[in-house]
Amino acid sequence: MTSLAHVRLTTLRIPEGRPLWLFAGHVGPLVGQAAAGDLVDVLTSDGQFYGRGLYNPASKIRVRLLTFEDEPIDETFWQGRIQQAIRLRQRVVSQSNAYRLIYAEGDRLPGLIVDRYDQLLVMQCLSFGMDSRKELLADLLMKELNLTSVYLRNEAKSRQLEGLPLERRFLHGSGPTQVEIHEGAAKFLVDVERGQKTGWFCDQRENRLAAATLAAGAEVLEVFCHTGAFGIHAALAGAVSVEGLDVSQDTLAMAKTQATMNKVEDRCTYRQADAFEEMRKLVKAGRRYDLVILDPPAFARSQQALAGALTGYKDVNLLGLKLLKPEGFLVTSSCSHPVSEADLWKSIRLAARDAKRDIRLIEQRGQSADHPILASMPETRYLKCFIVQVL
Repeated sequence: MTSLAHVRLTTLRIPEGRPLWLFAGHVGPLVGQAAAGDLVDVLTSDGQFYGRGLYNPASKIRVRLLTFEDEPIDETFWQGRIQQAIRLRQRVVSQSNAYRLIYAEGDRLPGLIVDRYDQLLVMQCLSFGMDSRKELLADLLMKELNLTSVYLRNEAKSRQLEGLPLERRFLHGSGPTQVEIHEGAAKFLVDVERGQKTGWFCDQRENRLAAATLAAGAEVLEVFCHTGAFGIHAALAGAVSVEGLDVSQDTLAMAKTQATMNKVEDRCTYRQADAFEEMRKLVKAGRRYDLVILDPPAFARSQQALAGALTGYKDVNLLGLKLLKPEGFLVTSSCSHPVSEADLWKSIRLAARDAKRDIRLIEQRGQSADHPILASMPETRYLKCFIVQVL
């Protein structure tokens, strides 16, 4: 056993499934000296080694486990985890130079997010332990990938719960903060400084490509269109028209820019509107589409918000189904972790009942493969996507 400070699990029962998070109520008081971000050992109640991880006395997540082996957490360890993450992306990512390179707990690097946009890496450190090692991690990433620029998007509210400041800056290198990427036949401009998340929704990449296969000859409605990625893919795949709705004028301006970049601006129109209100107006006006795409923001960020969220998902899918022509397709998503696949499917079925439309499930999808789901961490599974057809 090393001389690291340690904490003990408070019960004889080892947490089921070996999750990487140990909350304050799971462990006893610290034995020895350790500050926020330091490594500690976790012992079972009878003193046996359980795991090693990053400690933060200010966080509800008291320990983020890195390993269940009694192994050194040194540069070789970090390099090995990074290399493993890179190898996976080399196998599962195709048709794009934009993807999630490190997905925190999904890559057994809890609290660390890294997205790659062509030659630029964008890093989010969501825990004290990862933040205090960002220089080392960035150096290893740049060496492995032969890159020179790393941009920090450390603005997540969860950083404040960890006792960390919010920041947005280059950690290494410099240059423009707008990067052109490609995704299938499309190209997009990613704003890593001001865009949502790290600048782009890599998690929907494979769903965007799947939705485009249904778009040839279609009239498309893209609701919550943000910067227009779903609709632009649809236009490139042969949609005769795309209407994009979003409440943000800034993102609509970017959507128009993206449409022009892809030479589909003649078939893509965008308007600022509240999604629910505008969809109701379209239903009342008798407007119908061949393909409706619903990609709303999270309706529930906690279990307490679940009931209201399910009502919202039912309502938005009800409107989406009413706007479809016979044999039209609905592509509908939820990024709310508390909403399960079963919850979303039930909402869709209830919506179909109330819309008096028969539907059939064509495909059930999730987050793209660069967001791997760790079996012991259900939190790593959050994105749901259903493709259904109206009969």
